[in-house]
Amino acid sequence: MIQKILGATVIEGEDRLDADVDFVYASDLMSDVLAFGKPNSALLTGLATQQAVISAHMAEFKGVVFIRGKRPKDGAEKFARENNLVMLTTDLDMYDACVKIDSIDGKSGSGAQRGAILPKREDILLNQEFHVEGSDFAKAGMASTQVKSMLKKIGVDPKLVRRVAISTFEGEMNVVMHAVRATIFLVITPKFIEVIIDDEGKGIPDVALAMESGFTTATEEMRAMGFGSGMGLPNIKKNTDEVNVTSEIGIGTRVWMKFLVNDHNADEGEEN
Repeated sequence: MIQKILGATVIEGEDRLDADVDFVYASDLMSDVLAFGKPNSALLTGLATQQAVISAHMAEFKGVVFIRGKRPKDGAEKFARENNLVMLTTDLDMYDACVKIDSIDGKSGSGAQRGAILPKREDILLNQEFHVEGSDFAKAGMASTQVKSMLKKIGVDPKLVRRVAISTFEGEMNVVMHAVRATIFLVITPKFIEVIIDDEGKGIPDVALAMESGFTTATEEMRAMGFGSGMGLPNIKKNTDEVNVTSEIGIGTRVWMKFLVNDHNADEGEEN
């Protein structure tokens, strides 16, 4: 339906065009998409990068529609194919595309919304390390994608997988944008999941300020990629059951996250 009404060309996923979509989110700010997007949605964006597609994957979206005839050229098509995402491109601009989508009866809305200590070894089901290099935007999001894939393969509840994936992705992007390198530690036990991101970098002068929505030190280049809106650490706080951020100037930052496996109280669409 979306492909037809937008007169869009299929870049990837022609065999999945009949997938049901509940909402459409129009945004070039990926942290807003991760914060407010709901699963089974579609992303409408002018950000023609692999990070936009990875963001849609982390948020459990069905696909991405690029406006103004844009097509990503950085491996996004391969990523979409490997992760069963639909990719479309339309010649319409953002406003006209939203108007046309809003005219669809029933299914879709015009949701243009803006906007550690390790446990005992015998209790560990899985313990994995991932390495991230700062400023390597070409590979940004790959570690988080592996984390999400592993959680899905071992049968973790989909809502919990989404929360862990979004939090890890935001942490990984902070490393790519602001640090030299980092190691991501994933620990899975029957009762909880821990993600620890230890980076080497300049550190955070005021952690409390960095945790506030909208605070950012991102450059224009980072903003152009859809990040740096000041939602990274707040998104992590929103999606975790416990979080602790410690930092030392000139040394680096540690982000410790904990997710309770049997916690059924957290609603992914509301603030924790």
